[in-house]
Amino acid sequence: MVRWPYQTQATGEAADAPPLLSLRGITKRFVGVTALEDVCFDLRRGEVHALCGENGAGKSTLMKILSGQLQPDAGEIVFKGQAARFASTSEAQAAGIAMIHQELNLVPHLSVAENIFLAREPRRGLFIDRARLQGDTQRCLDRLGVDISPRAIVRSLSVAQRQMVEIAKALSVDAEVLIMDEPTSSLTESETRLLFKAIRELRSAGVALVYISHRLDEMAHIVDRITVLRDGRHVSTDHIALTSADEVVTRMVGRTLEDKFPPATRVPSREVLLAVQGLTRRGAFADVNFELRRGEILGFAGLIGAGRTEVARAVFGADLPDAGAVRLEGRELQIRSPRDAIAHGVAYLSEDRKGEGLALAMTVAHNISLANPAGVANGLGFIRFPLEAAVAQRYVDSLAIRTPSAHQAVRLLSGGNQQKVVIAKWLFRDSRVLFFDEPTRGIDVGAKYAIYKLLDALAAQGIGVVLISSELPEILGMTDRVAVFHAGRLRTILETRSTNQEHIMQHASGRVAAASP
Repeated sequence: MVRWPYQTQATGEAADAPPLLSLRGITKRFVGVTALEDVCFDLRRGEVHALCGENGAGKSTLMKILSGQLQPDAGEIVFKGQAARFASTSEAQAAGIAMIHQELNLVPHLSVAENIFLAREPRRGLFIDRARLQGDTQRCLDRLGVDISPRAIVRSLSVAQRQMVEIAKALSVDAEVLIMDEPTSSLTESETRLLFKAIRELRSAGVALVYISHRLDEMAHIVDRITVLRDGRHVSTDHIALTSADEVVTRMVGRTLEDKFPPATRVPSREVLLAVQGLTRRGAFADVNFELRRGEILGFAGLIGAGRTEVARAVFGADLPDAGAVRLEGRELQIRSPRDAIAHGVAYLSEDRKGEGLALAMTVAHNISLANPAGVANGLGFIRFPLEAAVAQRYVDSLAIRTPSAHQAVRLLSGGNQQKVVIAKWLFRDSRVLFFDEPTRGIDVGAKYAIYKLLDALAAQGIGVVLISSELPEILGMTDRVAVFHAGRLRTILETRSTNQEHIMQHASGRVAAASP
């Protein structure tokens, strides 16, 4: 059995102490779905307890019950030896339980300090004590070791910086129990190390942490125990030293996964489908040149802020470039908006699926038809709802989207299933060029494999696919060539089969001189 590459050790207090928190026989049902069935989970002081499972396994639902966002239909919560029931997140926080959500929950137009202490601002009489607010915020940020101004407006921050603000917000309540739901999904390697340092400090201080992540390799650095859920039921709880990543994956998906990436069925042609020349946007990227071949998966690699997403958004018309040309099948395109790009068959799946990829209040069916309403409309332009539902059901089945029906509101789906709905939307549009920006972020190992097969199948149909990913194993396992960005410039384009992680990182970090693509 292959063990974890590194192993953490629980503190003596955590290893032998009685539970600080116990969830016993928790059951939760929604209309048409049993999300949790008789689930048990416990947490000790000074330990990091990982909660694993595929999307839809019940992890987030269980933690929402613990944090007061949902009420269980059966079962009980025992906290510090007493039965507890939290009617709201405020009650849970007052008791000492805080949660960092997988999807960021910040107010964009407010400052970092105002977000961290929202509705809890220190006051001097009737007025907010601004000096204390800034000082308290700075201490939270210093605890994480991040260089962010308390006065910075959240909408001006990168996704990674916003994630660190969300973590600082949870730390600010001095919680005894801290739930982290995919906290590293948007963090760089250096930011992840800082987070792990903060987690170790919290554990040493006796804080109990629940750690939810699909990145199993991370867990060996910080986790003491691992609990696996599958289909809303408890499967196992083990000390990390007594199990392995392969065993955890098998328990999560109910089968072994011999390979992380499917065998390629695509055969890229030499025909250039999309050509980008001299693309420039001041302050973001400059003089970007690349070609995408028919039936190819081209990777965009680079560190956060390197310009990968910015280039994709410019080609899609979301952010207009200052110079450059985009040609599709040899014809120069005039793209002034996403509407123009979509009309030409160019699609972009954003890394921010909730903010830019979905209409959360709408149903699965409405979201899938959103980019192609004509595909489900009659001759007068009215939507044929039975046809829309049938189209949506086809993608629900083919992509294995876990939902009671195509009429379910998208906001009620798990993060991974929401991502699949976004993919379905662009597949229904019959796009010729697809930019996938971090398409597997926050998605479990089983669903990742399904999406990888889907990307390969799309390329095999002659579609040009651009895969933007911060995970180099994903880039190496799924692409034919990889374009490496650094500081707003495309440094080189490499043949994937002839390169490795170290070579890509040398270009991504600027340690190798730029080569002509």
